[in-house]
Amino acid sequence: VQLVESGGGSVQAGGSLRLSCAAPPGTFKKYCTGWFRQAPGKEREGVAVIFSVGSTNRVYADTVKGRFTISQDNAKNTLNLQMNSLKPEDTGAYFCAAAFSCRQLYGGRWRDQSKYDAWGRGTQVTVS
Repeated sequence: VQLVESGGGSVQAGGSLRLSCAAPPGTFKKYCTGWFRQAPGKEREGVAVIFSVGSTNRVYADTVKGRFTISQDNAKNTLNLQMNSLKPEDTGAYFCAAAFSCRQLYGGRWRDQSKYDAWGRGTQVTVS
């Protein structure tokens, strides 16, 4: 499955950005999807995941809880990440990812990037 991110940019601390990830029609009926990010010199980390197959449960990393919202637009076939109250430590490349087996993501394993089958190329977010 091909995923394409957009919406990154530069913003001042306290500002907002909305990222989108375009996916082929029907993706969200087959895959659970999430967002990861990677800061310079650091490992890629899970930001949020939405368990869209059979439910709409959302899980967030503690560092973004209350500030970020993950959602799906089934009409537009996009996975979105609304980011508010941005901090400099939110800076990094943001990637969307899709996992065919949602069951593999349970129990906190959604943070494990090896559980995902498809990735976008990323979009850069810089907060100053």
